[in-house]
Order: sequence, then C-alpha cells, then structure tokens
Amino acid sequence: MSSNTTGAAGQGLCPGPFLDAGLFPRTGGFVKGRFCSDILGPSCCLPCPQAEWLYPDNFSNITTSVNWINVVGMVCSVFLVVSFAFLPVDKTHRHYLSVCLAIATALMQLGFIVPLGAKPSQCFNAITPNDMTTSIACAFSGAFLVAGGWSGVLWVFLRAVALHLQICWQVVIGKTFMWISLSAGWGIPAIGLILAMVFSGVSFRFGDTCHVNHDNSLADLWIPLLVFAGVTVIIQFATFGYCIKVYLASLVDDSNTTGSSGLPSYTNSLRGTISPRQAYRRVRRVIELQWRGIAIVLLIIADVIFFAVVFVFVDDIEESILKNPTKAAEWLGCLIKTDGDKNACLKFTKSLVINEATVVSVLLLLSLNGVWCLFLLGRFSMFQGWYEMIRGRVKPNNEFVSADVHQFKDPGTYEMLGRDRGDGKTPEALVSQPITPLSPVAKSGRETPDYFGREARYKSPSRSFSSPKPPRGHSHTNTWDSTTSHAQPIYYEGMDPLSMNKI
Repeated sequence: MSSNTTGAAGQGLCPGPFLDAGLFPRTGGFVKGRFCSDILGPSCCLPCPQAEWLYPDNFSNITTSVNWINVVGMVCSVFLVVSFAFLPVDKTHRHYLSVCLAIATALMQLGFIVPLGAKPSQCFNAITPNDMTTSIACAFSGAFLVAGGWSGVLWVFLRAVALHLQICWQVVIGKTFMWISLSAGWGIPAIGLILAMVFSGVSFRFGDTCHVNHDNSLADLWIPLLVFAGVTVIIQFATFGYCIKVYLASLVDDSNTTGSSGLPSYTNSLRGTISPRQAYRRVRRVIELQWRGIAIVLLIIADVIFFAVVFVFVDDIEESILKNPTKAAEWLGCLIKTDGDKNACLKFTKSLVINEATVVSVLLLLSLNGVWCLFLLGRFSMFQGWYEMIRGRVKPNNEFVSADVHQFKDPGTYEMLGRDRGDGKTPEALVSQPITPLSPVAKSGRETPDYFGREARYKSPSRSFSSPKPPRGHSHTNTWDSTTSHAQPIYYEGMDPLSMNKI
C-alpha cells in the first residue's frame, strides 16, 4: 500500500525538503526512479513526483490539457475506423494500409486517455514513483503508448515501401504484399512491446502517463524505432528523387507520344521501354492520387523521431546527474537555502532537464496525429455516406443502390456502362484492390461498351427519303458490272495472281 509519509516524519537526518531513503522500504514501486544523492548526507531523496520540482507549477496542468487533446484525436481515429468498417468502399476508398494506420494512431492515443479516466497516483510512497507492477493504469497507459508508437512507425514504413514499389519499380502490390504487411505491421510491434515491457518496463516519469524506463530502452525500443524511421525517410526521399529525375527527363524529351493515360502500351511493356513523357505522366498520376498518404507518412515519422530523440536526451541527462550529482549541486543547495521553494530555484534546472516548451511540443504533436489522419485519410464523402445511411438510402457495408433500380423487371432492359475516372482513388485501390462483393472491380483505361451483345436496329432519320433494302438473292451477289460505273474492274483478262508480284 502507498505511504504518504512526508515532512519531518520522513526527513530523518536530511535537510528539508529532502527525505531519508532509509526510512522507506526498498520494495514496491520503481525504486530506481528515486532521485537521491549522497552529497547531502545519508541517501537524501527528493519527494515524489520529482518532475514537479524541476518544472513550474503549471506544468502538470499543461500535460493534462494535452491529454484532453488526445480525446479529440481519438474521436477522429474512431470515426475513421468505423467509417471504414460500415460505409461502402465508394464512400471511404478504404485500404488496409489506411485502416491499420488509423488503428495504430488510436492505440497511441489510448496511452494518454487512460490516465484521464483512471486518475492514477504517480507515487508509491513519498520518494518512490509507481510503475507497471504497482499501478494497473500505469501498465495500460505505457503499453498502449509503446504499442502505438511501434505500430505507427511500421505502418508508415509499409506505406512508404508500397509507394516506392509502385512509382519506382512499377510493381503492382497484391495479396502477397498485403499478407506480408499485415504480418509485419502487427507482428513486429507485438514483439517490440514484449521486449520493452520485460527488459525495461514503464513508470511515471512526468505527467500522468507512464513512459518507458531508461534500463535497456536504447536496445529494445529507441534504436529499433529510429532504424525503421530512418529507413522510411530514406525510401521516401529516394522516391522523391526518382520523381524529380523523371520530371527533368520529360522536359528534354522530344519524342512524340500518344495516348492520355500515361501508361506504357502493351508493345512498350513487352520491350521494357517507356518514353520519359509517359513515365512522367504515370508518376504524376500516382503522386496526385497518393499525396495524402505521402503527407501522413512524413508527419507521423517526424513526430516519432522527435519523440524518440527527446526521450533519449532525457534519459542521458538523468543518468549523468545520478552518476555525477555535483552537476546539480547549485540547484540542491538552492532548495535547502529556500526550504523547498522550487520556483526560486528553477533558474538552476535549465541545464538539468529538457525545457518545458520542448516536452509540451512533443506531447502536443503526438496528440494531433488522430486529427491529421482524419484530415488526410478521411474524405467528405464519408459524411455524405453517414447522412445517406441515416436517411436509409445506403445499407451498411453494401454498395449504393438506387431506388429506381427496383422499377426494372427485366435486368436485360437496362445497361450500366462503367467509367474509369480515377477521381480521389488511391493507387492502392486502383492497382491492388481485391475483388470482393464489398468493393467494385478495379479497371484501368477506358471500358468499351458492348456494342455486339445486342442486335442493332436501324432507325430512319426524320429527313431521310431512303430506307434500308434487304439483300437480294444469292444469284445476284456477284453480278456487278464495272462498265456501269467509273470504277476499275477487279480482274482483267490474262491476269495471273501468282505472278503479279514478280519483276
């Protein structure tokens, strides 16, 4: 059970406001998270929570406010996931890369939302913070944060790989890539979460959300995350470089190309050649359809890199202070002289911690990921789809069906001609969308109407004075006489078809 021993009862031989570690048990909570120093006497420790002594009074209020922003982001993420699940595909243009990224973002935001409802105590006793073994809320919030960070990095990595394959290598991603992505996108984060929770653990370090501890965190969390993030950045910029190369090549291309689709013809695809202008049109079309995915990849990867770098610096600063307490001698002396007036000693903490603005910026950027996902992955047609569903015009998870269709008794009396416009469709939906009863068949190019599937009827024009005449009998088919017209006869006497091409 938590102990709230403070003041003289736990001060022992230590000067105020520090407390004597010998008066508190060394079991329970995250003992390594205590901020203790021997330069003040026998293991004198700063009262818990330590972050409140290093930052201004309004710091806890700011972190709580940022957590509430995650509620807004969570609403956006849930709206996306529910829309993907229940609305028709023509309203959402859903794709597994987008669905899984929205779920990953929601997991990360749960790490900040759980403390809002649980309202956990940050301290196990007066000098020891709680960790995942002594606080269920801490365990869940830290697990959600680590799992969301891992999943977000993996799914933006897979989006970058898919875009690179389509643009640079003209690879059509299909079911094989889908199953590999689903296995890696959720399998690797699961392994990373287990390693982080077992070898590092989570505890209250600042704010009401638990973060990963310093022990082994570089090997089991931060370095792997930064490796995937760095590879994602390299792949994305390699794709951009290829696009710039294709654009520059198209400027100096003097060849005359035909066709407006920008895709290589069948002959060119067999020969493996494609003109620079055709390549540029193909790349430009993919970029126009995929700019939302490119933007969300850059935003989330920037947030994760920023978050990882800041926490690595936080760990390094804390470890350096614990190993060399003399770095904090001025601050500790100020607290003793002022009898614990932290506001008078904040000027000495600037070199001991990451500044308040940086920490708040990291938390705020992570909180806005859900809003960015809705803005970049969502579409206005989703709201229209929900409106139509509420009005009863669209059935859940079914394609749009007009009420006028039911008026036709015979399906052969009407015809639907497909038009491939490509407006708003992502490249994944165009080239790798599986054909299911819930999604339309992906088509490329123009669809030729079936002119030969029905009998053509002749309709005489209103100003025409002629009418079609039926063909005459078989005996009259070969009685055409060239002398009755100015046309040259097809055959002439003495003509030898076998020797007509001889010189």
